[in-house]
Amino acid sequence: MVTLIVATTIDPASIGPASALLAMPGWHPGPPIQDMPSFVNQDVRLLKHDRSIVREDHLDKRWEETTGETVDEVIFLSKHTAASNRPALTVHPIGVPHLIEGEQLLVGGKPAWAAPPNPRIGPWFRLLRSIADSHNLTPEFEVTLEATHHGPVTNAPTMFVEIGSTEEYWKRQDAAQAIAILVWEGLGLGGGDAVGDWSRSGSQQKILLGIGGGHYVPRHMDIIRKDGVWVGHLLAGYSLPMEANVEVGGTWKQAIRVAFDTTRAAFPQGEVLAHLDNKSFKGWQRNAIVGFLAEQNIKVGKPSDFS
Repeated sequence: MVTLIVATTIDPASIGPASALLAMPGWHPGPPIQDMPSFVNQDVRLLKHDRSIVREDHLDKRWEETTGETVDEVIFLSKHTAASNRPALTVHPIGVPHLIEGEQLLVGGKPAWAAPPNPRIGPWFRLLRSIADSHNLTPEFEVTLEATHHGPVTNAPTMFVEIGSTEEYWKRQDAAQAIAILVWEGLGLGGGDAVGDWSRSGSQQKILLGIGGGHYVPRHMDIIRKDGVWVGHLLAGYSLPMEANVEVGGTWKQAIRVAFDTTRAAFPQGEVLAHLDNKSFKGWQRNAIVGFLAEQNIKVGKPSDFS
């Protein structure tokens, strides 16, 4: 079982952290995957390509087919863009579970799909906050989670770690170094304990499935900042399209079902609880969601349930 880290040379916020990570001890060349070079360090594999980070699908499957090694998780290094242009370090799961066949895939993925969320998302978000603080990147850089969005298609539990939000910050070496340290420490490559390893957690713990709110999921993040909170998919309001008819239409049910099923798959023996950003919904929307969750036997958790 190996961890696959993916970087693209066309993105400075991707290749910068990858280069900083490869400068750390223990790396040696690994097998190429088609035209993509790789590097090996213990049970970690770093793969570099020169294409769009959100459109190079099935890299986990392609690694397995080429090497015979099973990919346990995938971590993508990428840039983040935002209308605010604010400098940021972000972590998030991926998928476009609300889309249907025929809709345009502007940022990769496939309709009604989400990758299993990497169980490290919550613990690494907290570790990244600590690293950013200790390296004097805050408050200049905001350290934040993002909602589930974009591709590429993977089957293994997946997360994105990003630097935002403009070219000036994508090229920042101190930000790249912070991401490299996150990966180095988070995977235990320096000899310490890995951070966020669900298989060693004792399982039977509660996992937060975020439903509603804005892209930066502030009300869910208020909970996730606490030590010990595990995180699944985070569905912003735009991933819950709802139409007010006799029966509430739209693809919101599909999005919730896909997000729940893939979160549960990522956390064997864990208990997935939905956490609603109630203030982000109109009354009829909240009632529809709560009713659907009850029909699906998906429990709703309060903030105190996750601490």
